[in-house]
Amino acid sequence: MPLTFATIGDENIIKKVGGKVETKQFLEKLGFVVGGIVTVISENNGNVIVNVKDSRIAISKEMANKITV
Repeated sequence: MPLTFATIGDENIIKKVGGKVETKQFLEKLGFVVGGIVTVISENNGNVIVNVKDSRIAISKEMANKITV
């Protein structure tokens, strides 16, 4: 399921990072790698704040939809 549907507070394992090559590389630099753990901290109109690799990152709904957990 896309990251936008993840339950707040639950740890999720990243299964796939989609999108164009540039988008994949950008997300991977932020720490969104296959097999990594991501936790949704909060959600606002589809935009999410997540905890990944001990960092809090805010990403848009479009970016979150490209991350499958």
